[in-house]
Amino acid sequence: MNKGLIALAFGTFALGIAEFTMMGVLGDVASGLDVSISSAGHMITAYALGVCVGAPALLVFHRMPLRRLLLILAAVIVAGNSFASLAGGYWSLLAARFISGLPHGAYFGVSAIVAQRLVKPGHGAEAVSAMVAGMTVANVIGVPTATFLSNLVSWRLAFASVALFGIVTVIMLRHWLPVLAPLPDKGMRGQFRFLRGGAPWLIFAATFFGQGSVYCWFSYVEPAMTHVTGFATGAMTWIMVLAGVGMVVGNLAAGRLADRFRASRVVLCIILCVLVILPGLYFGAHVRWLTLLLMFLATASLFGIGGPMQYLIVRYSKGGEMLGGAGIQIAFNVSNAIASLLGGLAIRHGFGYESPALVGIPMAVVAVVTLIVFGRRYAD
Repeated sequence: MNKGLIALAFGTFALGIAEFTMMGVLGDVASGLDVSISSAGHMITAYALGVCVGAPALLVFHRMPLRRLLLILAAVIVAGNSFASLAGGYWSLLAARFISGLPHGAYFGVSAIVAQRLVKPGHGAEAVSAMVAGMTVANVIGVPTATFLSNLVSWRLAFASVALFGIVTVIMLRHWLPVLAPLPDKGMRGQFRFLRGGAPWLIFAATFFGQGSVYCWFSYVEPAMTHVTGFATGAMTWIMVLAGVGMVVGNLAAGRLADRFRASRVVLCIILCVLVILPGLYFGAHVRWLTLLLMFLATASLFGIGGPMQYLIVRYSKGGEMLGGAGIQIAFNVSNAIASLLGGLAIRHGFGYESPALVGIPMAVVAVVTLIVFGRRYAD
């Protein structure tokens, strides 16, 4: 594989641990800081806010060479997670989590542009998926390992490990990523010009509703698996590893298919599969083998959507590629937050831990309609 893509993927590996490990160490953080679980949960929100603030900030750096910009973003990964590992109290950790989230969306946005520059024409979607693969691998290896270290020694080691991987990312980017010229300078106003067309908005909408359809259910995978399907709490580590493997397979397969066929058609097929998977997760929730199979397919679909959509937004945001990359990351994160909220409302109203699967179906339908409209109007 291209060494530059490996360097980019190592950065998304670090970001994957930074984002998802917090879910597994909430109890340890709450105990260590002497706060409630709900208060510790604000650390997840702080990271998401950092993502939404940091991604649009790319506009300020649109004239900077891309390699230098990635090095700066990787350095912020190191700084934010170093502060988190050394935080003396609740508020300092909250601030550190916000800082840790700042480079997340920006790094993905710039990396999606760089990845396509590193490969021959016709392999752009696969290159973007290779970059995203770092995050999927983090869910298989990095997050379980960081959670184990947190439970065994201290939650501070989880954040310290991210800082360490951030340092390695800086070294890899410096030595393996070629010097790349900055994007053509269209001026501040010129970066917004692509938003006059309909294609970017359809891509943002398909991303928002497609991602959210699966995330409604996946946000509550733990209580669904333990309270409905009947797995022991201790089995969740291996169940989440299986979910992570699904992410890896879905991401890489979708990237390869998107280069051979139209990317929007690949995503459309994935979401049509989601319309079958979600009812299956609801009605088959008490059947263990079926639930595990459908969960694998659901997480494969979740990350199968990401790579092709990031590839598409770069293609349809000429002159404003950084803004497009920032917008798609905001769409991902806002979608996750709203989907989690909607799934939680269904549970709160007594419809059961499996009910979020049904909540995601209307979102999948909207995503399908959006992609059909996109496919008829635009040729990707």
